[in-house]
Amino acid sequence: MNRVMSNKFIISLYILPALLLILVLIYIPIVLTGYYGLMKWDGIGDMTFIGLDNYIRLLSDNQFWRSSYHSLLLAIFSTVSLLGYLTISLILATKIKGANFLRKIYLIPMLLSSVAIAQLWLKIYHPTNGLLNSILIAIGVNNPPAWLADRNLVLIAIFIAIIWQYAGFYILIYYAALKNIPESIIEAARIDGATPVQIAYRIKLPLISGVFKVTIILAIIGSLKYFDLIWIMTGGGPAGASEVIASYMYKNAFTMYNFGYGSAVGFYLLLFCLLGTWLIRKLTSTKDEIQY
Repeated sequence: MNRVMSNKFIISLYILPALLLILVLIYIPIVLTGYYGLMKWDGIGDMTFIGLDNYIRLLSDNQFWRSSYHSLLLAIFSTVSLLGYLTISLILATKIKGANFLRKIYLIPMLLSSVAIAQLWLKIYHPTNGLLNSILIAIGVNNPPAWLADRNLVLIAIFIAIIWQYAGFYILIYYAALKNIPESIIEAARIDGATPVQIAYRIKLPLISGVFKVTIILAIIGSLKYFDLIWIMTGGGPAGASEVIASYMYKNAFTMYNFGYGSAVGFYLLLFCLLGTWLIRKLTSTKDEIQY
């Protein structure tokens, strides 16, 4: 076995399929997206080379920057929500009564498709007979808002649905990381007189800091490229009030058939994600890793 694994040709054969998949599914599409952004193209006819016109046009496109702002708000909202997920995970990891049942409840959104989740929240937010407005009317609110039709409320309504959608995913990650901490460390802290809050803040959180950094990257990058639930629920409306970068890209490419401009938006989205990842790694980098 050692002789095989020391053979560079054999190692190359092992990694070649994965490299080919990465090349075909990731790097070639990225290059093509940047290339199409240099063209004026409707997706069917001949392409016309226009240079950097699409990319320059983006810099003065108010709707593009507005959608970028909405994506940034979603990234901030998702990052802050991680604290809530972490708190729930800390509670579930303390062997409270009914923890197994609660974990299963939180995982339910992960079993549903984005379309099913969108339809569920559309029913909840329905302005006349939706669950939320029915409750508001029952407690005396005469004119409950039209959540998805109000420019001032639509983003909050969608963000709540997205937080619910991904709650189980992040809670499961944090719970697994917390359960991986040796019980002997926790017992030693209890013997020394540490309270549950001190154990959580001074022992558990530092030990899972690496996992927390990874979830921050997942939350921010996932928010910047988020598309499906928003498109199904509002299509970016009303009047662009819930437009994000991904939905603006889709709308240009597949609704207005301006594939060149849509590709330019997609390439900028890639650059934003790369920049966001780099910034997060710089801001959260530490010299020493806590080992246990």
